[in-house]
Amino acid sequence: MRKVYWVKAADKAFRKFPQSVQETMHDALAIAAEGQKADSVKSMKGLGSGVFEVALSYKTDAYRTIYAVQLGEDIWVLHAFQKKAKYKKETPKPDIDVVKERIKRLKEMLR
Repeated sequence: MRKVYWVKAADKAFRKFPQSVQETMHDALAIAAEGQKADSVKSMKGLGSGVFEVALSYKTDAYRTIYAVQLGEDIWVLHAFQKKAKYKKETPKPDIDVVKERIKRLKEMLR
């Protein structure tokens, strides 16, 4: 079983999610730690292999948590955010940019 680590900013944003959303996302991360993929998880295209997004709807809102499984031996939660309706299905570019920057920094740190 892999350990799950959090980028500090991702953890801070995640803690603002509704409790039931946090619990469901924690379950998805636990499944990832066991080497499986939860139903609410999809691969993030354009960010390299091993980067995944947990996507949940709650009431009228949408919440996302993005994690990577190919940064060292562990799972890293890179970003958590509430998605705005104006972006429809795609992940907003500013959030993609945040993930790319955090992957870059983590790769440097884990060398």
